[in-house]
Amino acid sequence: MPSSVSSSAEVVLGALGALLLDGGVSVTDVRGTLERASTVTAAEERLEFAVLPQQVLVSRTGIPGSTTISTATGRDLSFRQAAHASRLARRVEAGRIGLHATPHHIDRIRAIRRRHPALQRVLGGALLSAGLGVLFRCPWWSIALVLLVGAVVGSIIVMAERFRSAAAVVPFVVAFLSTVAVGTAAAVLGIGNVPLFAVCAPIAILVPGALITNALLELTAADIVTGASRLIYGLILLAFMAAGIFAGATITGLRIDPESAALVGETARVVGQPGWAAVPPLWLSWIGVVVLAVGVGLSFGSGFRLTMATVLIMIGTYSALMLLSPMTGSTIATGVTAALLFLAARVVERATLAVPATVSFQPAFLLLVPGTVGLVALASFDAQALAAAPLIFVSLCIGTKVGALAADATGISRHLTLDAR
Repeated sequence: MPSSVSSSAEVVLGALGALLLDGGVSVTDVRGTLERASTVTAAEERLEFAVLPQQVLVSRTGIPGSTTISTATGRDLSFRQAAHASRLARRVEAGRIGLHATPHHIDRIRAIRRRHPALQRVLGGALLSAGLGVLFRCPWWSIALVLLVGAVVGSIIVMAERFRSAAAVVPFVVAFLSTVAVGTAAAVLGIGNVPLFAVCAPIAILVPGALITNALLELTAADIVTGASRLIYGLILLAFMAAGIFAGATITGLRIDPESAALVGETARVVGQPGWAAVPPLWLSWIGVVVLAVGVGLSFGSGFRLTMATVLIMIGTYSALMLLSPMTGSTIATGVTAALLFLAARVVERATLAVPATVSFQPAFLLLVPGTVGLVALASFDAQALAAAPLIFVSLCIGTKVGALAADATGISRHLTLDAR
């Protein structure tokens, strides 16, 4: 297949950076990857890089007017494609793939197609919602309901993906319709207060947790413009989702149980009742984590091997949070878990090319709940939750940075490059 990318160093490295941006990599990491790759593959060119959320600018040092601009497509890659993109970047960094062969690999990665993507989205949305419902011990009636509503949300997302202009209103529309469905069911069944995650679980797939965390990481790396713009966009998405929940609750008269807001590692106050109003036993939360991981894999197109890796990673994340939260509190536990998880992801990345750290770490964001914390805080209008949300974000950001520094200090990244050669 003929390549659509020129073989010049500026164009090839720019196209590689654009591929990584579509794969959800932060601009800071993209710039670092391109700088390392250029020292190996184009050392004589003396290239400089500037990375924006949708563009990669490559210039020749000391030559005015030599800037080449590569633009990302704006369409997110599946986790499987992102894994291939990360693996390609590492091989280019190590000099195993030259610039002349890189365009072919970029085209091949972009050409990867998911099997039955609509069905995967719908089934993934259902399992993700049900997994969260079990994890946070919602009553059985609400777990069954969020399973159905999650499938509907997945269907709406599939339809909305056909229209780029719909992206701005999808968070509000999905949150509104989901809340109306839950509120209507609660009214028909005569349910009083509804658990918060019976409302939030079906729309968790839209929570911009990774986006907000990447924004904070970019801000701490002095990428002020990009980090600030991502942060504002993420907060706007959260506000739209909270507005949708509020509007749906107002129309249906839905009342959210104020005692049901809890983070992973915390135990919300649950009252055991008979029948469908009963809550799952605590041990079923581990099954909920597995169901959640499978739902994430289907929703984001991980493929079988990456989905199995996601299951193991999320079980490990859940274990760490359950162990640390009672001792340190959720805020500190989130940061410590993030540091350990990122370091472990680097170790796994070194052991196998099949599971890059950028892909293995991203699904765990749903359990580290940077975005869900904000959504819960906004949806519950709880002053304490609103105050805790920024601290969770900062803790996660610091933990990730500490994990990255630990990986560099122990030589994992350096040994990884040498092993790849």
